[in-house]
This record gives sequence, C-alpha cells and structure tokens, in this order.
Amino acid sequence: MVKKMHREDLFSKENALKNLAKRELANGQEKDSMHKLRLQCFSRGATGILGLARAFHVMDDDGSKTLNLTEFKKGINDLGLDSNESDIEDLFRRFDTDDNGHINMTEFLMKLRPPMSASRLSIIEKAFQKLDSNHDGHFSIADLRHVYSVRDHPMYQSGELTEADILKNFVKNFEAGAPNPDGIVTKDDFINYYSSISASIDNDAYFDLVLRQAYKL
Repeated sequence: MVKKMHREDLFSKENALKNLAKRELANGQEKDSMHKLRLQCFSRGATGILGLARAFHVMDDDGSKTLNLTEFKKGINDLGLDSNESDIEDLFRRFDTDDNGHINMTEFLMKLRPPMSASRLSIIEKAFQKLDSNHDGHFSIADLRHVYSVRDHPMYQSGELTEADILKNFVKNFEAGAPNPDGIVTKDDFINYYSSISASIDNDAYFDLVLRQAYKL
C-alpha cells in the first residue's frame, strides 16, 4: 500500500510539473531560450529531456558527442518541440564557445537539466549502480532479472503480465524519443529521466525516499 501511495503521488507531481510548464509557456511573457526549451521538455513530463538526449545521441554517428547546427535543429524538431528558429540558433551560438560550428552535446544537456543537489545525484547513481548488475555502464532486461523482482507487481500477481512484459515496460520508460529502441539504458538516460522527476519534488528527503522505496536501496 505504501509503495502504491508513493507511485500515485509521484504520478500526480509529474502531472503538476507538466501542467505548470504548459501554463508558463502560454503566459505570453518573454523567456530566455534555454528556459523556454526546458519548459518545452517539462511539458512532456519525465521523458522530455530524456527524449531530446536520445534524439541527439542517435545523430552522433561518430561518437564525438558534438553536434552541428543542422543536427541540433533536427534533434529538437524530431521530438516535436515548439522552438522557433531564432531560439534554436541563439542556444547554439551560446554553446558554440570556440565558434567552430559545433557544440558539446553532453555539456548542453547538463545545462538543460534542472540543477540537482549532490544528495539527489548520489541516490540516483546508487539506484543505477544497483540496476547495472555487471557494472558495464548500462542496464538491460538481462541485468534487471538479477535485481528487480516483479512478484509484488499487481499485474504479475493477477496474471495479466509476465515477468518479461513488466521488465520490458520498465526499460521503455527510459527509451522515450528513441527512434530505434535497443533495450539499453545508460547512466545518462537514467539521470536525464530522474532530473525531470526531481524538478517536480521540492524536498530532498522525499526525493531520497522515493528512490529508496522504488529500488529497495
């Protein structure tokens, strides 16, 4: 019952964040381009920033973790974020500090994520380390089978879903925006997802409790 209450409260907080972001976007006030893009992501809930990060990573074919202006625009547009050309170009110019026509994708996403306290980052990393059972920097359904029990899941108990179904659905939470989901969740994916959840929770202690409850830390 306690876990159910925490899930429902977390869901309501995420919805509140989405609604607040939508209202702020619609209030007609001038906004900094970074703040506006962050609100666009928040309006999609916990998967907004994660989806943008996934879209960027798909275009990083050579693993350089850099994007040119065309790729940057495409990543934002592919996700359907409503940012105009001038905002996108302003953001790109601000991060193209050496004026070489490329920006550091990781640095940009770190700035886009809302600030988190050291204690919040620490508990997120502890949860990720538990799921990454073989410590290779990501987790998959195979890893989850060693650490994630579905026995208490109501839909498993009722027979509506199998263990494989539940684990697959869990991984899908972290694959928003991925055109070709691969079932692999990286540490960055995990942090990007929980950065939006974090923005919906004011209290550090409650955020800590939510993750400890969810991952039995």
